[in-house]
Amino acid sequence: MPSTDRRRLPAAERRAQIAGAARAVALRDGLAAVTLRGVAAEAAVAPALVAHYSPSMEALVAETFAGIVAAELDEVRYLAGGDAPDALDALLRTLLGGGREDVTAVWVEAWALGRRNAELAAAVRDQMDAWHVALVELLARGAADGSLTVADPDAVAWHVLGMIDGLNAQALVRWRQDDARVALAARAVEAMVGLPRGAVAAPERATVDAGETP
Repeated sequence: MPSTDRRRLPAAERRAQIAGAARAVALRDGLAAVTLRGVAAEAAVAPALVAHYSPSMEALVAETFAGIVAAELDEVRYLAGGDAPDALDALLRTLLGGGREDVTAVWVEAWALGRRNAELAAAVRDQMDAWHVALVELLARGAADGSLTVADPDAVAWHVLGMIDGLNAQALVRWRQDDARVALAARAVEAMVGLPRGAVAAPERATVDAGETP
């Protein structure tokens, strides 16, 4: 059994240590594993110390979820700079291109656990709304400059997010390969926003984006 960390840390550092341990547990083992003992073992501290700094495990689970998915949104916002078609390309490749199964599992589990954890449910709603706002802004930008044809950015944003969520959830049991998921979503998104086929996530576009000669 690992030894317990008995160092006296400032309160802010201890809270950050516990939050980091909860995040590691969630990404590796799922949100359901974010328990008093699970987090304590990960942080190498006594369970009583976790309880002292996180008296509500429901709140810690909600905070852990929010931190994980908010970081992903920040990353996507950074990658989705430039014009709207390029931003859509970056969005689909980043979210559907594989390598994010741990974050997808956190989302899927949060939807289920949120039925019995009101704080987690509120965090899920907040993060879904944040993703929706970010995509509406992208679509509205494209509609304003004429690069996209979108009559109702609000509705299209929910359709796109629902499709991404569904395809990623199915991918947890390997329903489709990564490239097939990206292509499937890209063709649907092109139809929704008035782009020609191949404008988003085409193989030749990926070559150009990577700085190689097509």
